[in-house]
Amino acid sequence: MNVIKTKIPDVLIFEPKVFGDDRGFFMESFNQKVFEEAVGRKVDFVQDNHSKSTKGVLRGLHYQLPPFAQAKLVRCVVGEVFDVAVDIRKSSATFGKWVGVNLSAENKQQLWIPEGFAHGFVALSNVVEFLYKTTNYYDKGCERSILWNDPNISIDWPVVPDVISLKDLQAPLFDNIQPIEYENGN
Repeated sequence: MNVIKTKIPDVLIFEPKVFGDDRGFFMESFNQKVFEEAVGRKVDFVQDNHSKSTKGVLRGLHYQLPPFAQAKLVRCVVGEVFDVAVDIRKSSATFGKWVGVNLSAENKQQLWIPEGFAHGFVALSNVVEFLYKTTNYYDKGCERSILWNDPNISIDWPVVPDVISLKDLQAPLFDNIQPIEYENGN
């Protein structure tokens, strides 16, 4: 497994070694030991989520407040997405900054998004299936969002989404959220 740093050091790309032949391919998609060495702490995943989207669907920017803050390990297993993490950690040197990567069934990369980040993606292909491993359970009362096209964050989305939920369209601006400190120090 190759670990690639992004411009926000706590957000990491995991690139598996893929072994292909005339039968198809084999890869190790997750290894707890390798993963924890890369992120520098013990991580317990408690929930797996799977979403399906069509081209132009935007999901995000979502996060959860403590005590239900979630870190996520995400990957696209069908199609391609542009995936984004926005740092909302109050005392972080990268507070308010974002990182975006293309995740696809072809590149098989995964993105580690620690607690303290808002997360979202836009579907770039006709069909997308997206998997999330999370470190905490979903809690409706702690769920929050940030407006996907907030000019103060200025995410450089590669396409203009054309399918956005009402909840995401009505999300507050970044300047109107309360920055949070997270338990694990991030």
